[in-house]
Amino acid sequence: MPPTRKDIRELIDFGAHLAREAGAVLKRGFNQRISVTYKGRIDPVTQFDLKAEKLITSQIKKRYPDHAILAEEGTARESSSPYRWVIDPLDGTVNFAHGFPVYCVSIAVEYDEQAIGAAVYDPERDEMFTAGSGLGSRLNGHKIHVSGENRLERSLLATGFSYSVHTDRKNNLGLFARMVKKAQAVRRPGSAAIDLCWLACGRIDGFWELYLHPWDTAAARLIVEEAGGRVTRLSGKPFSIFDQDILASNGRIHRTMRRVLTGK
Repeated sequence: MPPTRKDIRELIDFGAHLAREAGAVLKRGFNQRISVTYKGRIDPVTQFDLKAEKLITSQIKKRYPDHAILAEEGTARESSSPYRWVIDPLDGTVNFAHGFPVYCVSIAVEYDEQAIGAAVYDPERDEMFTAGSGLGSRLNGHKIHVSGENRLERSLLATGFSYSVHTDRKNNLGLFARMVKKAQAVRRPGSAAIDLCWLACGRIDGFWELYLHPWDTAAARLIVEEAGGRVTRLSGKPFSIFDQDILASNGRIHRTMRRVLTGK
């Protein structure tokens, strides 16, 4: 049976509770001695990624033992249940490892592969972004909405660069150069989930990136859409969290952003 609104609210509350607990782990470890290993040439993981993921997944397994799990640092559980949790225990690991205070915990819960609840917690600013399917988006309990800006030249945008930027021919540098000449300004905070949440609450007006992973966007995508924003691929086609390019905006500058990024 599909979840009711009450069910969704309970899942959001639980996800937010987990995100806040994991965020406390990260906050305690921030600017402390950090052990960094690498999954790739410049793709780091710290002991705090692992601690936060273990905290989140162990509590999900205890409360919802039949739910599937997909998490960045390798915790995966297949299940016949229609519910799946998609988790990034530390989005912005490079920032975290360098003491740069832009990072977060991202947790989404899906039903039949569609996000129905989301929580993204920013420990440094004590900001909890939440959303539920059909329930809108909130920041620390207050409803949020995307900006009303409709001109790209007056828009503040955000983007990022993948860990494969040194080797990929399609590496976003050309797109960045193209967009920075058209928008008011482009920022690169270093956490896709935070970028998308800031879009949802109107701090920025648009966002794009290449080569993201499902856990980077699963929660924040719902937060943007429930705040009135639009999320597609760069081409304008429907977006899946398993796609490797994303274009998100307040909806008003979406077509203009797409034309700049694709030339179409």
